[in-house]
Amino acid sequence: MLLVAVNLRAAVTSLGALLDEVRGGLGLSATMAGFVTTLPTIAFAGLGALTPWLVRRFAPARVLVVAMLALAVGQVLRVLTDSPLVFVLTSALALAGIAVANILLPMLVKQHFPHRTGLVTGAYTMALTVGTTVAAASAVPIAHAFGSWRAGLGVWAGLAAVAVLPWVPLALRARAAARRAPRTAAAAPRARIRPGRTRLGWAMAVYFGAQSLSGYAIMGWLAQLFRDAGYRPETAGLLLAGVTALGVPIALLMPTLAGRLRTLRPLVLGLTTASTLAYLGLALAPHDGALLWVALLAVGQGAFPLILTTIGLRARTADGTVALSAFAQSTGYVIAALGPLLVGVLYEATGGWTAPIGFLLVALAVQTGAGMVIARPRYIEDGR
Repeated sequence: MLLVAVNLRAAVTSLGALLDEVRGGLGLSATMAGFVTTLPTIAFAGLGALTPWLVRRFAPARVLVVAMLALAVGQVLRVLTDSPLVFVLTSALALAGIAVANILLPMLVKQHFPHRTGLVTGAYTMALTVGTTVAAASAVPIAHAFGSWRAGLGVWAGLAAVAVLPWVPLALRARAAARRAPRTAAAAPRARIRPGRTRLGWAMAVYFGAQSLSGYAIMGWLAQLFRDAGYRPETAGLLLAGVTALGVPIALLMPTLAGRLRTLRPLVLGLTTASTLAYLGLALAPHDGALLWVALLAVGQGAFPLILTTIGLRARTADGTVALSAFAQSTGYVIAALGPLLVGVLYEATGGWTAPIGFLLVALAVQTGAGMVIARPRYIEDGR
Protein backbone atom coordinates (compact mmCIF):
# COMPACT_ATOMS: atom_id res chain seq x y z
CA MET A 1 0.00 0.00 0.00
CA LEU A 2 2.84 2.39 0.78
CA LEU A 3 4.51 1.65 -2.56
CA VAL A 4 1.24 2.38 -4.34
CA ALA A 5 0.74 5.61 -2.37
CA VAL A 6 4.19 6.94 -3.29
CA ASN A 7 3.11 6.78 -6.95
CA LEU A 8 -0.20 8.59 -6.64
CA ARG A 9 1.03 12.09 -7.48
CA ALA A 10 4.52 11.63 -8.98
CA ALA A 11 3.20 11.56 -12.56
CA VAL A 12 1.39 14.84 -11.90
CA THR A 13 3.97 16.89 -10.00
CA SER A 14 6.90 15.80 -12.18
CA LEU A 15 5.01 17.10 -15.23
CA GLY A 16 4.24 20.37 -13.46
CA ALA A 17 7.93 20.89 -12.73
CA LEU A 18 8.88 20.24 -16.37
CA LEU A 19 5.90 21.82 -18.12
CA ASP A 20 7.96 24.52 -19.89
CA GLU A 21 10.38 21.92 -21.26
CA VAL A 22 7.53 19.64 -22.36
CA ARG A 23 5.79 22.53 -24.11
CA GLY A 24 8.97 23.38 -25.98
CA GLY A 25 9.78 19.77 -26.83
CA LEU A 26 6.35 18.85 -28.14
CA GLY A 27 5.21 22.24 -29.37
CA LEU A 28 2.19 22.31 -27.05
CA SER A 29 -0.03 25.35 -27.41
CA ALA A 30 -0.98 27.32 -24.32
CA THR A 31 -4.48 25.89 -24.56
CA MET A 32 -3.18 22.33 -24.76
CA ALA A 33 -0.82 22.93 -21.84
CA GLY A 34 -3.71 24.30 -19.80
CA PHE A 35 -5.77 21.21 -20.60
CA VAL A 36 -2.89 18.96 -19.52
CA THR A 37 -2.68 20.69 -16.14
CA THR A 38 -6.45 20.30 -15.66
CA LEU A 39 -6.45 16.66 -16.80
CA PRO A 40 -5.67 15.17 -13.34
CA THR A 41 -8.80 16.53 -11.71
CA ILE A 42 -10.89 15.48 -14.73
CA ALA A 43 -9.48 11.96 -14.58
CA PHE A 44 -9.78 11.67 -10.82
CA ALA A 45 -13.41 12.79 -10.95
CA GLY A 46 -14.59 10.80 -13.96
CA LEU A 47 -12.60 7.56 -13.82
CA GLY A 48 -12.63 7.28 -10.05
CA ALA A 49 -16.41 6.99 -10.16
CA LEU A 50 -16.08 3.73 -12.13
CA THR A 51 -14.08 1.96 -9.43
CA PRO A 52 -17.05 0.56 -7.43
CA TRP A 53 -18.37 -1.00 -10.65
CA LEU A 54 -14.98 -2.64 -11.23
CA VAL A 55 -14.74 -3.91 -7.65
CA ARG A 56 -18.18 -5.53 -7.89
CA ARG A 57 -16.92 -7.60 -10.84
CA PHE A 58 -13.26 -8.23 -10.03
CA ALA A 59 -11.17 -8.74 -6.90
CA PRO A 60 -9.69 -5.44 -5.60
CA ALA A 61 -6.14 -6.80 -5.86
CA ARG A 62 -6.65 -7.58 -9.56
CA VAL A 63 -8.10 -4.13 -10.20
CA LEU A 64 -5.15 -2.51 -8.44
CA VAL A 65 -2.61 -4.50 -10.47
CA VAL A 66 -4.22 -3.34 -13.72
CA ALA A 67 -4.38 0.24 -12.43
CA MET A 68 -0.69 0.34 -11.55
CA LEU A 69 0.24 -1.27 -14.86
CA ALA A 70 -1.77 1.44 -16.63
CA LEU A 71 0.16 4.05 -14.65
CA ALA A 72 3.53 2.51 -15.55
CA VAL A 73 2.72 1.97 -19.24
CA GLY A 74 1.18 5.43 -19.62
CA GLN A 75 4.26 7.10 -18.18
CA VAL A 76 6.55 5.15 -20.51
CA LEU A 77 4.51 5.79 -23.65
CA ARG A 78 4.14 9.52 -23.08
CA VAL A 79 7.92 10.07 -23.07
CA LEU A 80 8.39 8.05 -26.28
CA THR A 81 6.12 10.16 -28.47
CA ASP A 82 6.61 13.41 -30.36
CA SER A 83 2.86 13.88 -30.88
CA PRO A 84 1.03 16.30 -28.55
CA LEU A 85 -2.19 14.31 -28.95
CA VAL A 86 -0.54 11.00 -28.11
CA PHE A 87 1.15 12.67 -25.11
CA VAL A 88 -2.25 13.79 -23.78
CA LEU A 89 -3.84 10.37 -24.38
CA THR A 90 -1.03 8.44 -22.71
CA SER A 91 -1.02 10.90 -19.82
CA ALA A 92 -4.73 10.16 -19.47
CA LEU A 93 -3.93 6.42 -19.35
CA ALA A 94 -1.46 7.01 -16.51
CA LEU A 95 -3.95 9.22 -14.66
CA ALA A 96 -6.65 6.56 -15.06
CA GLY A 97 -4.46 4.21 -13.05
CA ILE A 98 -4.01 6.85 -10.35
CA ALA A 99 -7.75 7.59 -10.27
CA VAL A 100 -8.63 3.95 -9.59
CA ALA A 101 -5.87 3.51 -7.00
CA ASN A 102 -7.03 6.69 -5.23
CA ILE A 103 -10.40 5.05 -4.59
CA LEU A 104 -9.11 1.58 -3.79
CA LEU A 105 -6.62 2.42 -1.05
CA PRO A 106 -9.17 3.43 1.64
CA MET A 107 -11.10 0.23 0.87
CA LEU A 108 -7.98 -1.93 1.10
CA VAL A 109 -7.06 -0.34 4.42
CA LYS A 110 -10.53 -1.18 5.73
CA GLN A 111 -10.31 -4.70 4.36
CA HIS A 112 -6.84 -5.64 5.61
CA PHE A 113 -6.41 -3.40 8.67
CA PRO A 114 -9.91 -2.87 10.12
CA HIS A 115 -8.56 -2.15 13.61
CA ARG A 116 -5.64 0.04 12.47
CA THR A 117 -7.44 2.31 10.01
CA GLY A 118 -5.99 5.55 11.39
CA LEU A 119 -2.41 4.31 11.60
CA VAL A 120 -2.31 2.76 8.12
CA THR A 121 -4.13 5.68 6.52
CA GLY A 122 -1.61 8.05 8.13
CA ALA A 123 1.28 5.96 6.82
CA TYR A 124 0.03 5.86 3.24
CA THR A 125 -0.93 9.54 3.28
CA MET A 126 2.58 10.35 4.45
CA ALA A 127 3.98 8.16 1.65
CA LEU A 128 1.77 10.01 -0.86
CA THR A 129 3.05 13.35 0.43
CA VAL A 130 6.67 12.22 0.25
CA GLY A 131 6.19 10.97 -3.31
CA THR A 132 4.59 14.27 -4.29
CA THR A 133 7.45 16.28 -2.84
CA VAL A 134 10.29 14.13 -4.16
CA ALA A 135 8.88 14.01 -7.71
CA ALA A 136 8.41 17.79 -7.82
CA ALA A 137 11.87 18.47 -6.40
CA SER A 138 13.86 15.94 -8.43
CA ALA A 139 12.19 15.94 -11.87
CA VAL A 140 14.19 18.93 -13.12
CA PRO A 141 17.58 17.73 -11.78
CA ILE A 142 17.00 14.30 -13.32
CA ALA A 143 16.08 15.89 -16.65
CA HIS A 144 19.22 18.04 -16.55
CA ALA A 145 21.40 15.07 -15.60
CA PHE A 146 20.21 13.06 -18.61
CA GLY A 147 19.84 16.04 -20.93
CA SER A 148 16.13 15.54 -21.64
CA TRP A 149 12.77 16.22 -20.05
CA ARG A 150 11.79 12.70 -21.09
CA ALA A 151 14.06 11.21 -18.42
CA GLY A 152 12.59 13.50 -15.76
CA LEU A 153 9.11 12.15 -16.53
CA GLY A 154 9.87 8.58 -17.52
CA VAL A 155 11.88 7.56 -14.47
CA TRP A 156 8.72 7.37 -12.37
CA ALA A 157 7.38 4.51 -14.50
CA GLY A 158 9.97 2.27 -12.84
CA LEU A 159 8.60 3.15 -9.41
CA ALA A 160 5.07 2.27 -10.56
CA ALA A 161 6.29 -1.06 -11.93
CA VAL A 162 7.91 -1.90 -8.59
CA ALA A 163 4.64 -1.13 -6.80
CA VAL A 164 2.86 -3.75 -8.94
CA LEU A 165 5.05 -6.67 -7.83
CA PRO A 166 3.78 -7.26 -4.25
CA TRP A 167 0.18 -7.28 -5.50
CA VAL A 168 0.63 -9.89 -8.24
CA PRO A 169 0.51 -12.92 -5.87
CA LEU A 170 -2.62 -11.51 -4.20
CA ALA A 171 -4.24 -10.97 -7.59
CA LEU A 172 -3.41 -14.52 -8.71
CA ARG A 173 -4.81 -16.00 -5.49
CA ALA A 174 -7.98 -13.94 -5.88
CA ARG A 175 -8.39 -15.19 -9.45
CA ALA A 176 -7.92 -18.81 -8.36
CA ALA A 177 -10.41 -18.36 -5.51
CA ALA A 178 -12.96 -16.89 -7.90
CA ARG A 179 -12.63 -19.93 -10.17
CA ARG A 180 -13.12 -22.33 -7.26
CA ALA A 181 -16.11 -20.44 -5.84
CA PRO A 182 -19.56 -21.93 -6.56
CA ARG A 183 -21.39 -20.17 -9.33
CA THR A 184 -24.37 -19.46 -7.10
CA ALA A 185 -22.16 -17.65 -4.62
CA ALA A 186 -20.39 -15.76 -7.35
CA ALA A 187 -23.67 -14.67 -8.85
CA ALA A 188 -25.27 -13.63 -5.54
CA PRO A 189 -26.17 -9.96 -5.80
CA ARG A 190 -24.89 -7.48 -3.25
CA ALA A 191 -26.87 -4.55 -1.97
CA ARG A 192 -25.87 -1.32 -3.69
CA ILE A 193 -24.72 1.47 -1.41
CA ARG A 194 -25.55 4.88 -2.85
CA PRO A 195 -23.75 7.70 -0.99
CA GLY A 196 -25.25 10.27 -3.38
CA ARG A 197 -28.65 9.66 -1.80
CA THR A 198 -27.45 10.42 1.73
CA ARG A 199 -26.66 13.58 3.66
CA LEU A 200 -23.43 12.00 4.91
CA GLY A 201 -22.26 11.17 1.39
CA TRP A 202 -22.75 14.73 0.17
CA ALA A 203 -21.12 16.19 3.27
CA MET A 204 -18.08 13.97 2.67
CA ALA A 205 -17.94 15.05 -0.99
CA VAL A 206 -18.20 18.75 -0.13
CA TYR A 207 -15.53 18.50 2.57
CA PHE A 208 -13.20 16.59 0.25
CA GLY A 209 -13.87 19.03 -2.59
CA ALA A 210 -13.43 22.19 -0.55
CA GLN A 211 -10.16 21.09 1.04
CA SER A 212 -8.85 19.90 -2.34
CA LEU A 213 -9.88 23.21 -3.92
CA SER A 214 -7.79 25.06 -1.36
CA GLY A 215 -4.91 22.61 -1.73
CA TYR A 216 -4.73 22.96 -5.52
CA ALA A 217 -5.06 26.74 -5.27
CA ILE A 218 -2.17 26.86 -2.80
CA MET A 219 0.01 24.62 -4.96
CA GLY A 220 -0.74 26.70 -8.03
CA TRP A 221 -0.57 30.25 -6.67
CA LEU A 222 1.25 30.49 -3.32
CA ALA A 223 4.68 30.93 -4.91
CA GLN A 224 3.31 33.77 -7.05
CA LEU A 225 1.84 35.42 -3.95
CA PHE A 226 5.23 35.36 -2.23
CA ARG A 227 6.95 36.68 -5.36
CA ASP A 228 4.49 39.57 -5.44
CA ALA A 229 5.32 40.18 -1.77
CA GLY A 230 8.98 40.75 -2.66
CA TYR A 231 10.59 37.35 -2.37
CA ARG A 232 12.96 36.03 -5.03
CA PRO A 233 11.56 33.21 -7.20
CA GLU A 234 13.86 30.65 -5.60
CA THR A 235 12.79 31.63 -2.09
CA ALA A 236 9.12 31.67 -3.06
CA GLY A 237 9.49 28.12 -4.38
CA LEU A 238 11.12 27.00 -1.15
CA LEU A 239 8.29 28.50 0.88
CA LEU A 240 5.78 26.57 -1.22
CA ALA A 241 7.82 23.39 -0.73
CA GLY A 242 7.75 24.08 3.00
CA VAL A 243 3.97 23.61 3.07
CA THR A 244 4.37 20.11 1.63
CA ALA A 245 7.39 19.22 3.76
CA LEU A 246 5.73 20.27 7.01
CA GLY A 247 2.67 18.31 5.94
CA VAL A 248 4.54 14.98 6.14
CA PRO A 249 4.40 14.53 9.96
CA ILE A 250 0.89 16.02 10.02
CA ALA A 251 -0.22 13.41 7.47
CA LEU A 252 1.04 10.66 9.80
CA LEU A 253 -0.41 12.15 13.00
CA MET A 254 -3.85 13.31 11.81
CA PRO A 255 -5.40 9.90 11.00
CA THR A 256 -4.21 8.46 14.32
CA LEU A 257 -5.91 11.30 16.20
CA ALA A 258 -9.08 10.90 14.14
CA GLY A 259 -9.24 7.18 14.90
CA ARG A 260 -9.06 7.77 18.64
CA LEU A 261 -11.58 10.59 19.01
CA ARG A 262 -15.29 9.94 19.44
CA THR A 263 -16.15 13.12 17.54
CA LEU A 264 -14.05 14.88 14.93
CA ARG A 265 -15.27 18.37 15.80
CA PRO A 266 -12.05 19.44 17.63
CA LEU A 267 -9.98 18.45 14.58
CA VAL A 268 -12.32 20.11 12.08
CA LEU A 269 -12.39 23.37 14.05
CA GLY A 270 -8.66 23.29 14.75
CA LEU A 271 -7.80 22.89 11.06
CA THR A 272 -10.23 25.69 10.17
CA THR A 273 -8.61 27.99 12.72
CA ALA A 274 -5.12 27.32 11.37
CA SER A 275 -6.20 27.94 7.76
CA THR A 276 -8.12 31.09 8.68
CA LEU A 277 -5.12 32.61 10.46
CA ALA A 278 -2.88 31.67 7.53
CA TYR A 279 -5.15 33.29 4.96
CA LEU A 280 -5.55 36.47 7.01
CA GLY A 281 -1.79 36.63 7.49
CA LEU A 282 -1.15 36.19 3.77
CA ALA A 283 -3.58 39.04 3.07
CA LEU A 284 -2.19 41.46 5.67
CA ALA A 285 1.53 40.67 6.06
CA PRO A 286 2.66 38.15 3.42
CA HIS A 287 6.34 39.05 3.63
CA ASP A 288 7.04 39.59 7.30
CA GLY A 289 5.17 36.55 8.59
CA ALA A 290 5.83 34.16 5.70
CA LEU A 291 7.28 31.31 7.77
CA LEU A 292 4.38 31.41 10.23
CA TRP A 293 1.80 31.45 7.44
CA VAL A 294 3.51 28.49 5.75
CA ALA A 295 3.42 26.52 9.02
CA LEU A 296 -0.26 27.33 9.57
CA LEU A 297 -1.11 26.40 5.98
CA ALA A 298 0.60 23.04 6.49
CA VAL A 299 -1.52 22.42 9.58
CA GLY A 300 -4.68 23.46 7.74
CA GLN A 301 -3.89 21.09 4.89
CA GLY A 302 -4.18 18.29 7.43
CA ALA A 303 -7.79 18.24 6.24
CA PHE A 304 -6.64 15.94 3.41
CA PRO A 305 -5.44 13.04 5.60
CA LEU A 306 -8.41 13.70 7.89
CA ILE A 307 -10.99 13.18 5.15
CA LEU A 308 -9.20 10.08 3.83
CA THR A 309 -9.35 8.59 7.33
CA THR A 310 -12.98 9.60 7.76
CA ILE A 311 -13.92 7.64 4.62
CA GLY A 312 -12.90 4.47 6.47
CA LEU A 313 -14.43 5.55 9.76
CA ARG A 314 -17.84 6.28 8.25
CA ALA A 315 -18.33 2.86 6.63
CA ARG A 316 -18.80 -0.53 8.28
CA THR A 317 -17.81 -2.65 5.29
CA ALA A 318 -15.30 -2.71 2.45
CA ASP A 319 -18.15 -2.23 -0.04
CA GLY A 320 -19.35 0.82 1.87
CA THR A 321 -15.82 2.20 1.99
CA VAL A 322 -15.22 1.93 -1.75
CA ALA A 323 -18.65 3.40 -2.56
CA LEU A 324 -18.09 6.34 -0.19
CA SER A 325 -14.53 6.80 -1.39
CA ALA A 326 -15.60 6.87 -5.04
CA PHE A 327 -18.44 9.33 -4.48
CA ALA A 328 -16.53 11.67 -2.17
CA GLN A 329 -13.42 11.79 -4.33
CA SER A 330 -15.01 11.88 -7.78
CA THR A 331 -17.50 14.59 -6.78
CA GLY A 332 -14.89 16.39 -4.71
CA TYR A 333 -12.40 16.62 -7.56
CA VAL A 334 -15.04 18.31 -9.73
CA ILE A 335 -15.28 20.98 -7.03
CA ALA A 336 -11.50 21.12 -6.64
CA ALA A 337 -10.96 21.85 -10.32
CA LEU A 338 -12.53 25.28 -9.80
CA GLY A 339 -9.95 26.39 -7.24
CA PRO A 340 -6.88 27.36 -9.27
CA LEU A 341 -9.09 28.66 -12.09
CA LEU A 342 -11.17 31.03 -9.94
CA VAL A 343 -8.16 32.21 -7.96
CA GLY A 344 -6.43 33.05 -11.23
CA VAL A 345 -9.49 34.88 -12.58
CA LEU A 346 -9.85 36.95 -9.40
CA TYR A 347 -6.13 37.71 -9.29
CA GLU A 348 -6.10 38.89 -12.89
CA ALA A 349 -9.30 40.90 -12.51
CA THR A 350 -8.27 42.72 -9.32
CA GLY A 351 -4.49 42.77 -9.64
CA GLY A 352 -4.07 41.71 -6.01
CA TRP A 353 -4.63 38.95 -3.49
CA THR A 354 -7.47 40.29 -1.34
CA ALA A 355 -10.26 38.89 -3.54
CA PRO A 356 -8.61 35.47 -4.12
CA ILE A 357 -7.98 35.04 -0.40
CA GLY A 358 -11.56 36.11 0.32
CA PHE A 359 -12.73 33.37 -2.04
CA LEU A 360 -10.58 30.81 -0.22
CA LEU A 361 -12.07 31.93 3.11
CA VAL A 362 -15.57 31.38 1.72
CA ALA A 363 -14.54 27.90 0.56
CA LEU A 364 -13.13 27.27 4.04
CA ALA A 365 -16.46 28.23 5.61
CA VAL A 366 -18.25 25.73 3.35
CA GLN A 367 -15.66 23.09 4.25
CA THR A 368 -16.21 23.71 7.96
CA GLY A 369 -19.98 23.37 7.64
CA ALA A 370 -19.58 20.02 5.89
CA GLY A 371 -17.02 19.03 8.52
CA MET A 372 -19.56 19.51 11.29
CA VAL A 373 -21.83 17.02 9.55
CA ILE A 374 -19.19 14.31 9.07
CA ALA A 375 -17.75 14.84 12.57
CA ARG A 376 -20.54 12.90 14.26
CA PRO A 377 -20.14 9.10 14.27
CA ARG A 378 -22.48 7.47 11.73
CA TYR A 379 -22.20 5.00 8.84
CA ILE A 380 -22.96 5.28 5.15
CA GLU A 381 -24.68 1.88 5.18
CA ASP A 382 -27.43 3.39 7.36
CA GLY A 383 -28.52 5.46 4.37
CA ARG A 384 -28.90 8.84 6.09
